[in-house]
Amino acid sequence: MNIRRYAIFLLVLTALLWSSSGLFIKIISWDPFSILSARSLLASIVLVIHLRQINFQWTRLQIAGAVGYVSAQLLFIIATKLTTAANAIFLQYTAPLYIILFGHWLLQERPQLADWVSMLVIFAGMFLFFGDDLNLEGVRGNIFGIFSGVAMAVMILCMRGQKDGVPANTILLGNLLGVLIGLPFLIQETHSPSNWTIILYLGIFQTGLAFIFFSTAIKHVQALESTLILTLEPILNPVWVFLVIGEIPGPLAFIGGLMVLGAVTARAIISTRTADDTSLL
Repeated sequence: MNIRRYAIFLLVLTALLWSSSGLFIKIISWDPFSILSARSLLASIVLVIHLRQINFQWTRLQIAGAVGYVSAQLLFIIATKLTTAANAIFLQYTAPLYIILFGHWLLQERPQLADWVSMLVIFAGMFLFFGDDLNLEGVRGNIFGIFSGVAMAVMILCMRGQKDGVPANTILLGNLLGVLIGLPFLIQETHSPSNWTIILYLGIFQTGLAFIFFSTAIKHVQALESTLILTLEPILNPVWVFLVIGEIPGPLAFIGGLMVLGAVTARAIISTRTADDTSLL
């Protein structure tokens, strides 16, 4: 099997799982720190089962990646609580801009023409997709959303920098930090079956399983390209809203979604055609 094609498939699955976070974070009544702690605890268990052997190297890349991970998670949760889900996810996906700025310097991965074209089409499509949902209300939430994009870029760059190692250990370390940071808040929460059902899903599937897919794929796909593929997440996000609430996107959203899907698909096809066929060990 083409290793690049398999990695892209895993990234699409990652985007599908990540895309459900906004809806469930809005639904659950817990504090952002409590959500972080409980979700991180369950994700840590999933990652330990997957890794079997924990091996923290305590390198700069691993520590910075773990801090970037837990920061991106917490900042996104806070942003989603303070502003619209559309604002939060859109601002987080400004991450490609920071990856372009620092990716060549840190990883010597120079953006290709296809990356530039794809990014322009994707951002144009995202503006159309969200349309009137984007607003300046909840300024604090928007600020948290911007910083979550910076943190996401740090996480992706650091994990890509460990392509010859085991990036999943970075995510495990980040989740353990998340457990500790939010634990005092979690202890004081009101626990109910509905809240824990949401947390079980967010921890096991939306975070744990998704980051196993992501940590496997990032070893074989460049940092910027992986982020462009993951922009499927904000487009898939309203699908969950439609299925649960019945809210139907407007015509501009439909056109914007097609633009994003088309750009991501085209970039993936170009990538798989130029990649060498190897087997994924």
